[in-house]
Amino acid sequence: MARRAEQAADRLLAEAGEILPPVNVERLAAQLGVVVSRSSFKDGDVSGMLVRQDGQSPVVGVNDSHSSHRQRFTIAHELGHFLLHPGREVVLDRPVRVNLRDKTSSMATDREEIEANAFAASVLMPAGLVRSELERLPVTVRQDPDRCTTALAAVFDVSDSAMGFRLINLGLVS
Repeated sequence: MARRAEQAADRLLAEAGEILPPVNVERLAAQLGVVVSRSSFKDGDVSGMLVRQDGQSPVVGVNDSHSSHRQRFTIAHELGHFLLHPGREVVLDRPVRVNLRDKTSSMATDREEIEANAFAASVLMPAGLVRSELERLPVTVRQDPDRCTTALAAVFDVSDSAMGFRLINLGLVS
């Protein structure tokens, strides 16, 4: 599951020519024909959603009241759904397929959410770039893991928490 997400992220980045951090996730969305729309959601727990409707450009809706790091992760997460998952039928005013990112999905207990989270991490913090940036730091992870995490988070424009999880998942810290 995580491997499939990582491979899809690597393909997307290679096709887009994204090779330097921080990855421009909105440019990736545009290259895929996905519109990014920011607004305040009535439900503050909702980070974002992907809406696909036949004959129209897919739209990633992002909660603009969340931090910029959270918004970037949400866009990447929804792009993961766009590329990896067909969506769920939901009836609003007319039939559309929607993927929703909220507090529950962030806990990643559902296979598609786990895969979309893995995709987002792989897009925003590509394994090879994380390793090369880690080597450029003046201290090692063993000497000061918190300092390394914070420094890398700044380089990749993600939260310290997201970078911490990525370093663990890459086996670079325990």
